[in-house]
Amino acid sequence: MRLGINLGYWGLGMDADNIAVAQEADRLGYSVCWAAEAYGSDAATVLSFVAAKTERIDVGSAIFQIPARTPAMTAMTAATLDTLSGGRFRLGLGVSGPQVSEGWYGVKFDKPLARTREYVEIIRKAMSRERLVHEGANWTLPLPGGPGKPIKLTVHPVREHIPLYIAAIGPKNLELTGEIADGWLGIFFSPEHSALSLDPLTAGRAKAGKTLEGFDLCPTVNLAVGEDIKAGVDGLRSYAALYIGGMGSKEKNFYNQLARRMGYEQAADEVQEKYLARDYAGAAAAVPHDLIDATSLIGDTARIAARMQAYADAGVTTLTLAPSGFTLDERIRALRTGVEALERAGLA
Repeated sequence: MRLGINLGYWGLGMDADNIAVAQEADRLGYSVCWAAEAYGSDAATVLSFVAAKTERIDVGSAIFQIPARTPAMTAMTAATLDTLSGGRFRLGLGVSGPQVSEGWYGVKFDKPLARTREYVEIIRKAMSRERLVHEGANWTLPLPGGPGKPIKLTVHPVREHIPLYIAAIGPKNLELTGEIADGWLGIFFSPEHSALSLDPLTAGRAKAGKTLEGFDLCPTVNLAVGEDIKAGVDGLRSYAALYIGGMGSKEKNFYNQLARRMGYEQAADEVQEKYLARDYAGAAAAVPHDLIDATSLIGDTARIAARMQAYADAGVTTLTLAPSGFTLDERIRALRTGVEALERAGLA
């Protein structure tokens, strides 16, 4: 099992530290460094900067938002980043959510599965450097009746095939991911509830005549190093409450729905109710201890190593860490503990 690092969003006051974290991860042999985007920093610019400041570690988008770019533009960006990084780019995609898609990008959040399938199909065509012709429900290339003509990508990526990942939570999106992607970007993944994700991913792979062999299962997990387990859990409560309670609307919150599928229906209701009422402290307190502990790496090196073994046994191939802490020293310590724990578990 390989390790990754997730820098999250840029522009939160730790930008200089983020570069130092990426460089330390590069030095320690981490496999990939991911960056995210929502409605602040864009991931492409961040990854270009990180790639310029590192030597070996892959850089990946977790995620490029599908409503933010046309598929051809995403293909251009992926090819450019792969070229600039010397063949170190991984393309992660996701549909975002209805509030961001419609409120920020002005793109209707309808039929996200069909849109994703078509988006990936166009990207694959463009990056194969064949002349781009496509006729679908969302895009027609070239536009009919005008001066447009089939064009092919002029940039030559370093690799013939750039790995493509999809961030997915719901069962149908997970099945689609297994069918059309090279890897899965997960969140709030628990080894004890692995079937919630792996069963639909496996079904999708079967549709494509494949198995999970060679498919990169890549969840991001929070990492809190310390002897006090309760303190580690409490430090992650606000993060969990934001996702379970505040990501999306009351009617459409994918993370809340995931918590329900994991058996935390009552808690999911309470967290969301309090968060949407702006009782953020109450929402954080309502997140179950066990939910946070099951979906994170918390404790000393020995406890983290044991949990890493559980993730590996569940089939995870790249475990991406999101080190907790607000100082550079804390995050660097967490990175090093991650490597020590991996070695202790015999997974390096």
